[in-house]
Amino acid sequence: MSGSNLQFCVPAGGRLQGTVRVPGDKSISHRSIMLGALAEGVTQVSGFLEGEDNLATLEAFRAMGVKIDGPNHGRVTIHGVGMAGLRKPTAMLNLGNSGTSMRLMTGILAAQSFDCSLMGDESLSKRPMKRVTVPLASMGARIETTAAGTPPVLIHGGTPLRGIDYLMPVASAQVKSCLLLAGLFAQGRTCVTEPAPTRDHTERMLRGFGYAVDVTGNQVCLNGGGRLRACGIDVPADISSAAFFMVGASIAPGSDLLLQHVGINPTRIGVINILRLMGADLSLRNERVVGGEPVADVRVRYAPLHGIRIPEDQVPLAIDEFPAIFIAAACADGETTLTGAHELRVKESDRIQVMAEGLHTLGIDARPTDEGMVIRGGRIGSGVVHSRGDHRIAMSFTMAALRAQATIRINDCANVNTSFPGFVSLAQHTGINLRAEG
Repeated sequence: MSGSNLQFCVPAGGRLQGTVRVPGDKSISHRSIMLGALAEGVTQVSGFLEGEDNLATLEAFRAMGVKIDGPNHGRVTIHGVGMAGLRKPTAMLNLGNSGTSMRLMTGILAAQSFDCSLMGDESLSKRPMKRVTVPLASMGARIETTAAGTPPVLIHGGTPLRGIDYLMPVASAQVKSCLLLAGLFAQGRTCVTEPAPTRDHTERMLRGFGYAVDVTGNQVCLNGGGRLRACGIDVPADISSAAFFMVGASIAPGSDLLLQHVGINPTRIGVINILRLMGADLSLRNERVVGGEPVADVRVRYAPLHGIRIPEDQVPLAIDEFPAIFIAAACADGETTLTGAHELRVKESDRIQVMAEGLHTLGIDARPTDEGMVIRGGRIGSGVVHSRGDHRIAMSFTMAALRAQATIRINDCANVNTSFPGFVSLAQHTGINLRAEG
């Protein structure tokens, strides 16, 4: 389905109440397929996110000869082929909208004996790939992209990789993970040093599969030539998906919502920290560790929010959640300033520009900068917002309707299924009067 023929119509008002569990974590679901495929033995996954991005990863590994049963209600069984067991696909691998799939798989495929080509949809075909192809080339990989450094990506097989010591210029979990996955196959030791902490799901899951990973401060190292052993993975609910409902319950008077089994990995909880700094009433309950990942139930009740200067050390910990945080800022008293978030300009859309345009449409003073935004809270009006096919922007403006003066319409919403299948019904269940049309 193309994004242009699905519109969200969200009448103003409402409050969020009840107990819900959002779908499984997208990042962990991707990695469960990749590492399960490369492992020896059978990996059982529960809580797998059946969104289009994760299904693109699953189908790509099927195309390379990996037997995968499911998904069936979040359950997936992966019959691992070992580190040397992938086979050349018969056609170019289409990864749809998924930047995670393309960047991480480029690291794995750079070490294979066969050539392989990766392509994506219109949005993915504009996303920068040099951030992974340049360091991979220094490991010995031979990779071709367009002249602009964007997909499609042609990866030449049969070139042995060697470990490198890489200082990342920009904090990016995708780049770090790509190089660590390539490092599994490389001769010697691969070390990646980050300028700021990013999500560490790859490191945690590698350990779960029995692979030694050394972490010292902001440096992650591993030795090539090891083996992965199959294990069980219970995917927690995705904090990025929960973030929309955290914001919705924070801004809508009378709200009291419990979000169950949410992943609270310390490299991902920027949205909780930022909302608390703004005055949100969020509490964590039943904290526990499941499959190496910390999870908790998150209770959110309405509270008046105030504008803040967002600490730059929180930016990498909330990079996917800023569209939702911008809605919280629009409902806050005073001014909220974000800096140090240039990465938002090269996501599924230019999220700084597209969010600013949408907020302007709704009557909010939002001033984009090169690496962030300044938002002055105010009364949210109504109008037609263009999501530019970006799932997180569509879901964020859905929450804005809770405080709007009249109906908000959001165009180009089909890509919501890339990360959050069932969003419409779950939003309706919690108290948002949302209709999907077209």
